[in-house]
Amino acid sequence: MIQSLKKLYEYINYNMIFRFHGRFECIFTSPYEYDESNGNTINVKALLIRAGGIMTRYKRKSITKTARLLILLSLPLIAVLSASNFPAIKNTFIDIGNTRIKGSDTDDTKQTMQKSCDIKADASILQSSITLSEGYGLADETDTRVKLISPLDMISKDPGPKPYPESSDYTEGGDIIRTTYGSYSGTTYFDLQNGGQVNNKTEVPNDTLISESRCLPNFTVTDTDEPQILIYHTHTTESFEPYVREKYDSGFNYRTTDDTKNMIMVGNAIQAELEGAGYSVIHATDIHDFPSYNGSYSRSRETILPILEQYPSIKVALDIHRDAISGEGTAIQPYTEIDGKEAAQVMIISGCDDGTLGMPDYMKNFHFACCLQQQLESDNKGLTRPILFDYRHYNQDLTTGSLLIEVGSHCNTLDQVQFSGQLIGQSLSRLLDSIKEKDEKKNK
Repeated sequence: MIQSLKKLYEYINYNMIFRFHGRFECIFTSPYEYDESNGNTINVKALLIRAGGIMTRYKRKSITKTARLLILLSLPLIAVLSASNFPAIKNTFIDIGNTRIKGSDTDDTKQTMQKSCDIKADASILQSSITLSEGYGLADETDTRVKLISPLDMISKDPGPKPYPESSDYTEGGDIIRTTYGSYSGTTYFDLQNGGQVNNKTEVPNDTLISESRCLPNFTVTDTDEPQILIYHTHTTESFEPYVREKYDSGFNYRTTDDTKNMIMVGNAIQAELEGAGYSVIHATDIHDFPSYNGSYSRSRETILPILEQYPSIKVALDIHRDAISGEGTAIQPYTEIDGKEAAQVMIISGCDDGTLGMPDYMKNFHFACCLQQQLESDNKGLTRPILFDYRHYNQDLTTGSLLIEVGSHCNTLDQVQFSGQLIGQSLSRLLDSIKEKDEKKNK
């Protein structure tokens, strides 16, 4: 065994090239030959590829130096193991530059939620860990998101009667102003305990809302194959810029029936992350705002009511939109940078009832909105704009987990809003994990 390792050391020292391409590959050119059928030799390529992980670009000298050090440090351990006829080490892998050992899983204690506001949200709940879903291949530790195709590379099977415009149809309009919204000051704004803000546009006192904002959601979720989340789009055809540019397209009203370029694409990104985390989702992709925009909310209500009746297991109903922030001859692109990638800033809208809107449980939606806002900000600081708490209906009378979420604005790019959809899905799954009911039978 030691002799084999010495030969391996010489082999690496002679010529080893690492190349970054998604995951790393190893290319070997050497005077030595290694026969896998020979029990005294080592399959070098298999050993190194087993190391797994995604590597950053290292210079050849740095890689060689690191490999030599790993081999030298392992000699005493291998010698002891060989003498003891110890089985091969399993479930161990090394990320060069960031070593981690996989052996035993720790049990994350999940907070059992109560429907009473006597239980308040705290940082431990809003920062619970997510379980990486299986089936999506290897990924960097820092990037557990599902790999999605860029919307620009997607081709709809049926773009419908209002397709997304071709680049040749572009008509130069006014300026696109790229900006990142930060914290606000003023009497209508207040900070949430674990990140994010609320913009209170109602007569409800801020002190009352601050107290309510510490409440947990008024529902729990379970480990079940039944759907617990509904995603739908009242303004389905809302669309975006194709990429970052200085001027918007004055010939495009930023609406399309192409489901790879409208709100359905954003909903798909949210759905992918939730399902990757083990949650069953229903995504209603009906178009409610074309050809007629008026009456969209009545039509979306007609879509979701039968779904909620068929699946009483649904606890969360998200109406996914985009904003339209513009001025005289300008349009705003609210974005932030997360993990080196641009994301559209998002805004949650939680409706309030002044006694005329038929939403007696509106404060329960507000509890959920505040928990989700804090989870989003805890996970990705700067992703959110303040929650808009205002006298709005938006079909939020149908569940105690009903929210409208504005993902970016019309001059955000397709890639930015898709990425934000993934971030919303990840944070929502983490929040739901923290309020999941324990299965007492499994714990016995």
